[in-house]
Amino acid sequence: MKNTNKCGYGYANLKEQVAELLSYIRCVMYPQIYGTMKYKSMEALKSDTLATIEKMLSIVDVEEEKAKVIYDKIDDIKKTLDLDVQAAYEGDPAAKSFEEIMLAYPAFEAISIFRIAHAFYEEEVPILPRMMTEYAHKNTGIDIHPGATIGPYFFIDHGTGVVIGETCVIGEYVKLYQGVTLGAKSFAANPDGSLVKGIKRHPNLGNHVVVYAGATILGGNTFIGDGCVIGGNVWLTHSVEAGHMVLAAHEQNEIFTKEKM
Repeated sequence: MKNTNKCGYGYANLKEQVAELLSYIRCVMYPQIYGTMKYKSMEALKSDTLATIEKMLSIVDVEEEKAKVIYDKIDDIKKTLDLDVQAAYEGDPAAKSFEEIMLAYPAFEAISIFRIAHAFYEEEVPILPRMMTEYAHKNTGIDIHPGATIGPYFFIDHGTGVVIGETCVIGEYVKLYQGVTLGAKSFAANPDGSLVKGIKRHPNLGNHVVVYAGATILGGNTFIGDGCVIGGNVWLTHSVEAGHMVLAAHEQNEIFTKEKM
């Protein structure tokens, strides 16, 4: 990608504009949570949201037509986020209401921004998706790359220190606890020493997987099967068959497993 703003002036105030863009989109999805008295009608809010997306795409040299494509994804993003809220409510006995989750839980802050950023990432929009998820990272301590693929009904309990890499694929009904890393095992290099980009580097998690606090799962060839439970502080660099519980790991990366009861 060419650098059209070598001196940085074209991106002045961009962080603030990204935060504003997220506010617009989340307000369209959940006006009862993120709404503002500035708008007397949803039509005006939606019009300004589309216009803001168009403006932001122009800053990063993306054709204006993609703004409508991204805007049209908002309803589907909301449907998925509704399931994420439900997952949090059903997965945390301390949760008293959906509104509490949406207003007070760092996981919802990070996941909602991730799902918006992922829509931009899918349309190959540069810079903006990473800025969105880094905004969430700064505010929550949860670092989700916008390129990750994450199924519905996703919940991160507590959340601080969670890292999810770009090529990670996560299924449905997955629950992570604080300090979990879904990262790269190593980085392939070209003959000139530069890193190889665009390859699978991060693990896949199947459906109904639980990963407890502090666990580290690494590698693009690492697949955690459906229904697995990964214990706290476990270090994994290879696959686990469906339905197993991993409680500890040898120094040689051999795992002890037992059938899930």
